[in-house]
Amino acid sequence: MSRRSRLQGLVALIVLVAQLSLLVAPVQATPRAADPVVHIVRWGETLYLIARRYGATTSAIASANNLRNPNFVYAGQRLIIPTNGFSPSAGTTSIYIVRRGDTLRILAARYGTTVSYLASVNGLRNPNFIWVGQRLKVPSSSATTPPTQAQGSTVIHVVRRGEILARIAQRYGTTVWAIAAANNLANPSFIYVGQRLKIPGGSTTPPSSTPVSTPSPSADPGAKWIDVNLSTQTLRAYEGNSVVYTARVSTGLARYPTPAGTFRIQRKYRYDDMTGGSHARGDYYYLPNVPYCMYYYAGYSLHGTFWHNNFGTPMSHGCTNLSIPDAGWLFNWAPIGTKVVNHY
Repeated sequence: MSRRSRLQGLVALIVLVAQLSLLVAPVQATPRAADPVVHIVRWGETLYLIARRYGATTSAIASANNLRNPNFVYAGQRLIIPTNGFSPSAGTTSIYIVRRGDTLRILAARYGTTVSYLASVNGLRNPNFIWVGQRLKVPSSSATTPPTQAQGSTVIHVVRRGEILARIAQRYGTTVWAIAAANNLANPSFIYVGQRLKIPGGSTTPPSSTPVSTPSPSADPGAKWIDVNLSTQTLRAYEGNSVVYTARVSTGLARYPTPAGTFRIQRKYRYDDMTGGSHARGDYYYLPNVPYCMYYYAGYSLHGTFWHNNFGTPMSHGCTNLSIPDAGWLFNWAPIGTKVVNHY
């Protein structure tokens, strides 16, 4: 091969390489679009807590997901989180020493990050297990201490049996979400007897002197009527002004409140099939052969319960749950037309 032919071949090779580089360069110059952050709503979560966890705002999440009502999200719902480049791993880290009552979920909400990030940066194989005194890395870009209220603007409420966060918030003139944020509650639906809750903006004199509304005594000395105290989760059966039977009950959760008011038993069934909720919201249920059903308002009833034994704590979708023996006694004692008074 002549020298001229070799030079022509070299020039052709250079031109080919240049053309290939032009084709490849735009692909390399275009960064891969980041995968959207998707959060699956868990039981008890609210949009406020989710937004706080990811460093976003409730309005931004509502807009990204076309939510008409930002106050309503349901378990199992998939939400796109507009992070705007936010990364929970961004910035340096500081050390947090685990205290009694801490969970990784609470710490993630406190420091504006995620459970998965804390587990990853600390090499935790089981995110559900941390111990008192453990040293954890947390983002230092967030506040290293929980937010505090101005002195004198926060009171302490000790949770009593039968109380739920919605009733406590109503009592102090504040909101569920304000109390949840002040106490770093990962699940506002779960509080326990003896728990000490900070009430932001609450009066220094708790309105505990306000009496719980009590139904008026029956005008008929021998009339049968049923008193359901939604605050104490108790039921009393009366004949006139005399209590003839008492029982612990489980009424509606904050999301599914039991209606307060005065009603009458409209129909009774020894067994009935119950269904409600929706598949879309993730709260659908079907319960066959529920015993001793006494309907007093629309689909609300007093009935026996075989799927839990946690009486004394709100558990239901609005009905009044009783143990099967208690429901059986009440079913046989109360005729159709018996007055039912639900009150706080």
